[in-house]
Amino acid sequence: MSNPQMTPRRILIFGSAMHIWSDLIFALLIPLLPVIKDSLGLTYAEVGLLRSTHSGATAVLQVPVGFLAEYFGEFWMLVTGNLWASAGLIGMGLSNGFWLLFIFAIVGGLGGGTQHPLASSMVSRAYNDSGRSAAVGTVNFSGDLGKMIAPALGGILLITFGWGSTMLYIGAAGIFLMLVTSAFNRNLNMGRPKLNATTLPSGAPLEESPQNKAFISLSFIGALDNATRTGVLVFLPFILVGHGMGTGEISTALFLLFSGGAAGKYVCGWLDGKIGTVNIIWITKGMTAVFVVLSLYTPYLLIWPLVLVMGVGLNGTSSALYATVAKFVPTGRRARYYGFFYTTNEIGTIGAPLLYGFVADVFGLVRSTYVMGLVTFAILPLSLGLRKYLSKDVL
Repeated sequence: MSNPQMTPRRILIFGSAMHIWSDLIFALLIPLLPVIKDSLGLTYAEVGLLRSTHSGATAVLQVPVGFLAEYFGEFWMLVTGNLWASAGLIGMGLSNGFWLLFIFAIVGGLGGGTQHPLASSMVSRAYNDSGRSAAVGTVNFSGDLGKMIAPALGGILLITFGWGSTMLYIGAAGIFLMLVTSAFNRNLNMGRPKLNATTLPSGAPLEESPQNKAFISLSFIGALDNATRTGVLVFLPFILVGHGMGTGEISTALFLLFSGGAAGKYVCGWLDGKIGTVNIIWITKGMTAVFVVLSLYTPYLLIWPLVLVMGVGLNGTSSALYATVAKFVPTGRRARYYGFFYTTNEIGTIGAPLLYGFVADVFGLVRSTYVMGLVTFAILPLSLGLRKYLSKDVL
């Protein structure tokens, strides 16, 4: 039986669909955290630990799957990863205490390790000749569609069934969807990278080129960007509780935040080729640093447009960063280098909720939010070091 090669457009659609479901699963925990906190009597640090564990566990397998994808392709690992993450969500929904929830958060989080490095490498390779930034921005943007759906769907199910059943039902739906996806696409080849491409397009070996240092710098900036994104997502619901909002209002605010984030990812993916990565970082992270602190004092009626615009700055940076990775690494080795990139980014994902949760427990949520704003602002001067690499026409 023939095994037809997928077109770039179909690769983009498949990677985007997998990203929608993966991000829905990992965003679902966010609107449920205040209810879980009250239900299980958790501290802010324990809330941060749950989020860090669920998201941070994705870092464990990102590098190994990057290497495996060079030999086996991405299709089955992407489907299997979403199956795994969905099964972990079911386990979390059946948990009746913090430590059991903690264990299943680790188990489910491991399954998320396939999504970002494999989808990014697959799409960047399919669009290597033209439209790469826009294509990577599109698959990155698609994840926010899942994040937009998560608070709306989670809020409805939470009110009706409670947090445990909400996780259980969505996890079961994920397993069903992945099985259907496998059945309809089992004969399609996602395309595997050519392993003889060991040099940059310029011909300079990666280990001997300045692009290696650029990749390291970009990874450090990505970790701080993830720290900001994760910190805001975990603690914004508690800031909104301080404004007197209930579960429905918080879910609506998160929907607006993710809507702004989706728009930011798409627009910034397109703008990356127009105004440059460093300029995008300054615009988006500068906006975020200011708006995070303003969220503490913004009146009720103005909080809605604030979270929408803050979402643009919060998530828009990532599209530029992800597309820029492809400029610094060989085409045939992108899966592994995207694995390294996303894994180092998870340092921010894991560390931020723990740090900000500890500060909130000791000094209060307001001071913790100020620290979040300062860390976000620190990204701006650090990003200037990328200019000397991006200004060289060697790619």
